[in-house]
Amino acid sequence: MSDLVPSDKPFWKPEDLGSWSWQARLGVPGKYPFTRGIYGEMYRSRLWTMRQYAGFGSAEETNERFRYLLANGQTGLSLAFDLPTQMGYDSDDPLACGEVGRTGVAIDSVEDMERLFAGIDLSRVSTSMTINATAAILLMMYRAVGLKQGVDARSLNGTIQNDILKEYEARNTYIFPPAASMRMITDIFAYCSREMPRWNTISISGYHIREAGATAVQELAFTFANAIEYVKAALATGLAVDEFAPQLSFFFVAQMDLFEEVAKFRAARRLWARIMKERFGARKDRSLMLRFHVQTAGSSLTQQQPDNNVVRTTLEAMAAVLGGCQSLHTNSKDEALSLPSEAAAHTALRTQQVIGYETGLANVVDPFAGSYYVEDLTDRMEAAAEEYLKKIEEIGGAIAAVESGFIQKEIQESAFRFHQEVEAGRRVIVGVNRFEDKVHEPIPILKVDPKIEIAQKERLARLKQGRDQLRVGDALAQLRSAAEGDENLLPFIASAVDCRATVGEISNALRQAFGKYRPVVSV
Repeated sequence: MSDLVPSDKPFWKPEDLGSWSWQARLGVPGKYPFTRGIYGEMYRSRLWTMRQYAGFGSAEETNERFRYLLANGQTGLSLAFDLPTQMGYDSDDPLACGEVGRTGVAIDSVEDMERLFAGIDLSRVSTSMTINATAAILLMMYRAVGLKQGVDARSLNGTIQNDILKEYEARNTYIFPPAASMRMITDIFAYCSREMPRWNTISISGYHIREAGATAVQELAFTFANAIEYVKAALATGLAVDEFAPQLSFFFVAQMDLFEEVAKFRAARRLWARIMKERFGARKDRSLMLRFHVQTAGSSLTQQQPDNNVVRTTLEAMAAVLGGCQSLHTNSKDEALSLPSEAAAHTALRTQQVIGYETGLANVVDPFAGSYYVEDLTDRMEAAAEEYLKKIEEIGGAIAAVESGFIQKEIQESAFRFHQEVEAGRRVIVGVNRFEDKVHEPIPILKVDPKIEIAQKERLARLKQGRDQLRVGDALAQLRSAAEGDENLLPFIASAVDCRATVGEISNALRQAFGKYRPVVSV
């Protein structure tokens, strides 16, 4: 049961909403405050983007998975990078040993990116890339591939996660100190507003915050606290709010409490619209709209009785659809054990398609509107998130809250309470702490061949031998100099990419200018 719901209250009545007015609190879909959805017709005119997360091993293997999913009806690509790529290390770096291609695809250079999208027309797909500290580099590599295909950069459509604050709070794939990271983010905002207007410049992510142990209220509050920092940073550079706000997007999780999740998404739209309108003076409707991707909860998947994960994912996906998401990833049943197998990914995609085409959920916009319980839960969710936002403002904003450890501590305490409830049996996980099986049936899982790392290093060595080293050195020197100044870094990164400089080399040039972030450890 949600922490927002009184345990002694079995049902709701009209008087539980007090003087609640649907005109004031809800309005109609597609109109401010967008509680009921950001588009008037929602899925009646177009279903959400079905965007299955994929990426493992080599560029060729991931390309094969992309093609398989597209052939089976996926409508958008979602790209996972391996840990070295996320952390700005090349595959031949000693720190990358044993990690190449393991948690995502290994991308060292623009040539890897070309192989990754071989035969896929970038003018016809939308690509989401889960990348943060090295987001600018991978974005410029994607742009280079598009240009080589003959696609104008202004036509490229997709999203980079690019949300560094939640890395300090919950996920830890950061490289640079916060100030330098924020500078790179606002450089991306400015560059894309001019050169890549169809690209979502950031996917402000509550997903990882929640998966680290936060509650639904904390997911909402901490995500919006981070978003406020990004908007403030962009305004401080001289950008107008309506110039960059339409390219902001969000990324949330759908966990197992269906009603709580629906209420969260509805409250999120209303709260964000009000923040942008009243605090930042945004005027365009698209600046006020909360556009968000949802992924079902990896933390809800269990190694025990993995077939149960299909049921969990289905219910979570339904919550996302009932809550009005713009795109959705459904987890595969084997992800508690390994990267998803092709068969499991197929079932996960079919789950979305069954929901979209067979259940009737897409026929009505915001069907829970007017439910005494859901409306009260939506209001409670919004009010509780606002209380957190006030606390964070008193601390000095999200960056100060990160530096003081406030947000991290809140997440850790919530995670601890959850695990205590599971261990005590107060929270039931089917197949784990109740209804266990004595015999566990093995299921086939995907294994990344260690030879991929050897092949990737050999490919990288050939790249470095065959390029113009003087051009690379000059491009990296210019990038470092620009980083030490105040010029927009994206054109310099693009020049380095075009010379076939690697992710690690470009990251090292920036490390030399910015330094590396070392978290404060409290004793």
